[in-house]
Amino acid sequence: MDLKTFGLLCDLLRTDGRLKNDGLVTVEEQVCMFLHMLAHHVKNRTIRNRFVRSGETISRYFNSVLQGILRLQGSLLRVPEPVGDNCTDHRWKWFKNCLGALDGTYIKVRVAETEKPRYRTRKGEIATNVLAVCSRDMQFIFVLPGWEGSASDSRVLRDAITRPNGLRVPTGYYYLVDGGYTNGEGFLAPYRGTRREMSRDPLEYEINEIEETENVIEGDMVGTIGASDEWTTWRNDLAFQMYNEWQGNANN
Repeated sequence: MDLKTFGLLCDLLRTDGRLKNDGLVTVEEQVCMFLHMLAHHVKNRTIRNRFVRSGETISRYFNSVLQGILRLQGSLLRVPEPVGDNCTDHRWKWFKNCLGALDGTYIKVRVAETEKPRYRTRKGEIATNVLAVCSRDMQFIFVLPGWEGSASDSRVLRDAITRPNGLRVPTGYYYLVDGGYTNGEGFLAPYRGTRREMSRDPLEYEINEIEETENVIEGDMVGTIGASDEWTTWRNDLAFQMYNEWQGNANN
């Protein structure tokens, strides 16, 4: 974490997390102790020696910062807003009822030697597989950390939608996913062998163009992940419609 990000986190914890200076222990020192324990997987006594604070003080501030982090949910996580029927954005107008996109990402971690085989990724790194779900303007909707690096993205997603407080995907709505996931209800994956990378993401330059909606999503939720003929047919129809419009525009 760089200094600017650390400062932003401390400011958020002051304003929205209700964290405050306590005597001679500043918010910055409280957050620093908290992050050090998480990042380096060290015990209370290690922090006690490094920061010259009592074990009771460190434990109290760790819990205080943790509670502050939990209070940031409303500031850091966004409520999903589906693409509406009146969407005019050429990148999103085809994806009616799309809530955003999701993918897994690896974050390096330190674990005990006996745990390393479970956390070793296909590239040989020791990491945790984190599921991140984002809206169209790249705001986080849901994050699930903790899975071992050896776990597949599909397995992590399956866990996310079955947890009591996990990812909720209402029936009839969906997220965009990459080819590593199953194309099934609630999750629209591309055809195999057709993924391409862009030199730059136009969304990074046009964030303000995405319109805000106030749709309230209700109803049954997607509870399983699996391919279906109905979902495959829907993807095929969508692809043909997109291709036909593209071809029509190319011929004009």
